[in-house]
Amino acid sequence: MTQASQPTGTPQSRPTPGPVRDQNSGWAVGGVVFAGVLLLCNGVLAILQGIAAIAEDVVYGVVGDYVYRINLTGWGWIHLVIGVCLVITGAGVLKNMAWARYAGIFFAAISLIAQFMFLPYLPIWSVIMIAIDGFIIWALAVYRSNGREALV
Repeated sequence: MTQASQPTGTPQSRPTPGPVRDQNSGWAVGGVVFAGVLLLCNGVLAILQGIAAIAEDVVYGVVGDYVYRINLTGWGWIHLVIGVCLVITGAGVLKNMAWARYAGIFFAAISLIAQFMFLPYLPIWSVIMIAIDGFIIWALAVYRSNGREALV
């Protein structure tokens, strides 16, 4: 039996690539799930905040002259609408829908701006919500989908 030899210089087999590395760190993947949950919670709290402002204006403190002063009923409707959008977007993020990540960044930014403008009414709460919205924006911005169906 003779063996056919390959000419020198040609590879006998193609090199196989190493393991495919995921673009996302564990922090980013875990962060996007956490961001989805935070979007849901943030939305529910914004809805409750909006209902409280619509129902009775005495729930929040009276603010003197303020540049962004809006009637509390108006603030209530603003928070209510933002809250509904956040809940819908949070559910979409948890289902790993691409549109929801982009919408989540957008609505978290809108929520951040609204909380900044609402600072005189609830200063400590607004600062906490601004920080949470900042985390949501970061977590959704660094995540890159790799085609999985759902995150949870």
